[in-house]
Parts: sequence; C-alpha cells; structure tokens
Amino acid sequence: MIDPRAGRGTFLTFEGIDGSGKSTQARLLADRLRADGRDVVLTREPGGSTGAEEIRRLVLEGDPDRWSAETEILLFTAARRDHMERTILPALADGKVVICDRFADSTRMYQGLSRGDLRGLVDTLHTLMIGREPDLTLLIDMDPETGLRRALGRQGSEERFEEFGPELQHRMRAGFLGLADEFANRFRVIDGNRPIETVAGDVLATTGALLT
Repeated sequence: MIDPRAGRGTFLTFEGIDGSGKSTQARLLADRLRADGRDVVLTREPGGSTGAEEIRRLVLEGDPDRWSAETEILLFTAARRDHMERTILPALADGKVVICDRFADSTRMYQGLSRGDLRGLVDTLHTLMIGREPDLTLLIDMDPETGLRRALGRQGSEERFEEFGPELQHRMRAGFLGLADEFANRFRVIDGNRPIETVAGDVLATTGALLT
C-alpha cells in the first residue's frame, strides 16, 4: 500500500450539488492542463477503478431508499479505498496531476448530513481507511433549482439522489458552503451561475498558483 501522504503529484477535487457543472469543469481543466503538457489523470467518485465502478452502480441506481445512510457510508468508503489504492495514489506517486469529480466531501454531505447526523462516522472512517485530503477543492456553487433541472434533464440511469428532490439540493448547497468555511485552507468557491467559459477561466486562474 502506498503511503497516502506520499507523492510528488497534485490532487485536485471538484465538488458541488447535482447539476452544478462540476463534471464539465473538471474535464475542461484536464483538457487545458494536458494541452499545456501536464500529465493528468481525470477520475471520478464513486468510481475511478474497476471495483469502485461496480460499487457505483449499487449506490447510484435504483430506488432512492434502497440503502440506509449507514450502508451507503460503508459502500462509498469501500469504493474510495479501492480508488485510492489503484488509481489516485499511484498517479500522485508518479508526479501526475489527479483531478477527481467528487471525493470525501460529497460523502460528508450526502451521507453524513443529508439523511441523519452521521458526519462523525464519515470522518472516522475517512481517517481510518483513506487518510488523505485533496491539495485543493473547487466548489462550483450553483442555484439549487437550476442545478436540479439540469440534473434531471440528463435523463440517465444514475438519478437516485436527484430523486430526493429540491429540498435535498438546498440542504446540500448550504452544507457545501459550510464545508468551504470549515476547510478554508483548501476550498475555493467558484460561482457556477455563469457561462461555462467564464467559470472555466476562474477555475484555471484558481488552480494556477498551485500548479506553478
């Protein structure tokens, strides 16, 4: 097992409510950095490795009440552990830039706060099994109603959390902004209620200092 604290690379994560545009911004940043000659790994959670992608199908498809919050926390932690071992840590050890669409902050929100007061359990499991925070987290802040319309408009099979409705979106936005205050040393909040190109410019400017 690679030491989670080791590695010469840079670990960036994107967070935000469903439909915030974070996945698009993660991809655009990866494309730009690759064009500039950077060695980039673009990945996602849950997923990013073979085992984690199998767990992704379990937690993102099906009835909204399919799993209890406690079970979801265990599933997400298992997926993240496999993702770290097989994808993230080897890439960081090789000096690459790792860009991840969602990470532990999403679990702190969706399972830790949205369906009960389980934040302490999430953090305990994170310390025991993951032991690594991103170098920089970009929170794409989005109006909850707009985000929900975007998310449901995708009409894909992975809509389990979107189906909890607008109340969850509002709670998640407030929660993510709270995390940005709690972890102010690594969070940067980007206004996502603007054209994609404008948001991408802010993302690039925000990451520039860390990557120079």
